[in-house]
Amino acid sequence: MAAIDPASDHPLARAVPAELQPRIRSLRQAEDGTVTAIVDAAGMDRGAAGKLQERLEQALAAVPGVAAVRVALMADKVERRIIAVGSGKGGVGKSTLTANLAVALAQGGLKVGVVDADIYGPSQPTLLHAEGVKPTATGQQLNPVECAWGLRMLSMGQLVEPGRAIAWRGPMVGNALAQMMDAAWGDTQVLLVDLPPGTGDVQLTMLQRFKPAGAVIVSTPQDLALIDATRALDLFRTAGVPIAGLVENMAGYACPHCGEVSDPFGRGGAEATAAELDVPFLGRVPLAMAIRAASDAGQPPAAMAGAEGDAFRAIAARLAGWLKG
Repeated sequence: MAAIDPASDHPLARAVPAELQPRIRSLRQAEDGTVTAIVDAAGMDRGAAGKLQERLEQALAAVPGVAAVRVALMADKVERRIIAVGSGKGGVGKSTLTANLAVALAQGGLKVGVVDADIYGPSQPTLLHAEGVKPTATGQQLNPVECAWGLRMLSMGQLVEPGRAIAWRGPMVGNALAQMMDAAWGDTQVLLVDLPPGTGDVQLTMLQRFKPAGAVIVSTPQDLALIDATRALDLFRTAGVPIAGLVENMAGYACPHCGEVSDPFGRGGAEATAAELDVPFLGRVPLAMAIRAASDAGQPPAAMAGAEGDAFRAIAARLAGWLKG
């Protein structure tokens, strides 16, 4: 039985639909004309896997010289951990933290995916340098977009026209979230979910249908933000979701001229709250123009050397340790 490179110019390789080629693990043809294909169906439900098999069988059977087609589906179960990244209020840097955690965890050897569940304010396509990239679908199942740094990502921002307002009620929001969560994530090990601020429909759908393995709560050091963060934390605790930790963002501003560090939003509030509530404190991220500029350019600081990237890498290392138990 002759092995065929799925990426070659062989007629059988060319017959495989382009969107299915990444799933081909082995393609062989016997002397009697029988073709055997081994396909990765990880992350697909039974209906989607059946449609994949049917499409591939039809495509290969149409190649001259093929007498029979056998398609074997592999669906090795991957232990996927869902980590919800939430905040009690907007504007605390939750999305920036999510993107940088994803990059840092991937650099640490994990296979990481990002779901941008901030339905009304999606920002991950900008943060992860994937603006204008649309996901494909296999049957009714979405295929995540392959980003730089080895990441996979799906965002509401990829499914609607740029700048278009999304005026959806609860059920529509829940369905959009389910489509992204049930996508073909393949061998993704950690799925970071960037939630909208607050404790609304998206959070409730996430808790009811996709029980996270843990939650990371982001806050600035100021008292009002910490009150809201405590509410978000309480929602997850009430639902039985472990708190992986609290992160203090915008903690300390170094003047670019004199180097003096000031604390316009205060400092230490999130760490004190974590101690008071008996949850892990994962670390703090400074208020820095470099983080803002890099994020706007789709270049997460965690992907680069420097103090700003080090802050995110330290938090990711503590989260990775928490995941390992």
